Formats: sequence, C-alpha cells, structure tokens
Amino acid sequence: MVKTSFLLALLLASNLAQAERTVAPDGFSEPLKTLKFNPGLDQLEFERSSLDALNIYDPLESWNRRVYHFNYRFDEWVFLPVVNGYRYITPGFLRSGVSNFFGNLGDIPNLLNSLLQLKGQRSMETTGRLLFNTTLGIAGLWDPATMLGLPRQTEDFGQTLGFYGVPAGPYLMLPILGPSNLRDTGGLVADFSAESQINFLNVAEVSGDHPEIGVLRAVDKRYSTNLRYGQTNSPFEYDKIRYVYSEARKLQIAE
Repeated sequence: MVKTSFLLALLLASNLAQAERTVAPDGFSEPLKTLKFNPGLDQLEFERSSLDALNIYDPLESWNRRVYHFNYRFDEWVFLPVVNGYRYITPGFLRSGVSNFFGNLGDIPNLLNSLLQLKGQRSMETTGRLLFNTTLGIAGLWDPATMLGLPRQTEDFGQTLGFYGVPAGPYLMLPILGPSNLRDTGGLVADFSAESQINFLNVAEVSGDHPEIGVLRAVDKRYSTNLRYGQTNSPFEYDKIRYVYSEARKLQIAE
C-alpha cells in the first residue's frame, strides 16, 4: 500500500512538473494547439493568414485610422441618416430606376477598362448592356440586359493598372469614399476624367450646372453599398476592412 501510494505521488509530481513547463506566461496552456476555427484549417495556415492581415503595406496607418474614424462618424451622423431618409421617401421602383441609370453610366468606364485589359467577351457583354439598357431600358432607367443574361461586370482603371503589373502601393483610407490604395485612387481619378470627357447622355455637362445630380449619385452609391462601419462589432475592424479590401482587389485583378 505504501509502495502504491509512493508511485502515485511520483506520477502526480511528474504531471504537475510537465504542466508547469507547458503553461505560457499569460497563464494559458498553449491554447493555439487546440484552437480550431475551421476543421479544415491547419495551424500553419491560420498563422499565415493572421500575419497576412497584419502585414499589408500601410505606412500612413496613423492618418488612415483618423480618416476611418471620420468616415465612421460621418456615416453615423450624416450619410446614413440621409440614405435612410432617401429610402423612406422614395418608392422602391424609383430607387431602382436611379440605381439603374447611374449603373448604365458606369458601364462606360467598365467597357473602356475591359478593352484595355483585352477582355474580349466581357467587352462585348458590356457593349450589349449599354445598347439594350440605353434603348430598351430608356436611358438606363430599367435593366433589361440583366434579364437577357448580361449581368453588370465591374472593371475600373485601378484593375487595369493591376492587370499590367502596377503594384498597389500604400493602403489609403479615403475621406467618405472609404478603403483604397495609391494605385486605385489614381484609377478613380482616371475613370472620373474619362466619364466626364465622354459625356455619355450629356450627364457630365448637365451635372456641372446641377450639382444635385452628383449628390443624388453619391446617395445612391452609399445606398447600394453594404458596408456599414461598426457592423463587425470588433476593435480590429480597421484591420479587417484593410485586409478584405486588399484581398478582394487581388481577386478582381486576377479574374
């Protein structure tokens, strides 16, 4: 009996010593060894994805975080109340017509960038969209092209630059416009200039005398954008948005 008790005491002491060796300084016993967010995701892959999210080139992070905070408050106090008022007073069919109209205008830079990227099929589909929606859709107020199997494809000059190997450059959080990078910001300027020069349906010229058209377009854009600051309820939302945007742009350029 004494011998058995002595052996049990030795075994217990050995287990306690082993536990002391594996306990991390923060008091947790190697939690990442058993942590599984996804059964198909191994530990190395988890660590790599975490590092990728943190290692995005963001030399202006301090400034970008201030802009992010500004966008958060601007959304909360100005933009979303306006969008909610627009949704409340405007019938659904009219909101759809506005979105379709501005989407039809957006197919002009979509077509130009598809051509620049040598995407023949996408260029033909976007050309078909413009023809159907501008004529049958009455200047784009309706979207018969989608019903005919020609859904809207988004191409911008930032994607075109990326297609030809131009690096993204530093991450940027733009006031009101949201996440971007140096390459894509230049692409926004180029797309806006091209649309103004082409002056499709005379909208660019009329907008110069009627700034309310630009305001309506901005409200419609925010209305149709799903991103809501604070929706992740996470203190790391800035990092999440930065990572998701950067990865999404890589996918868009690669497609």
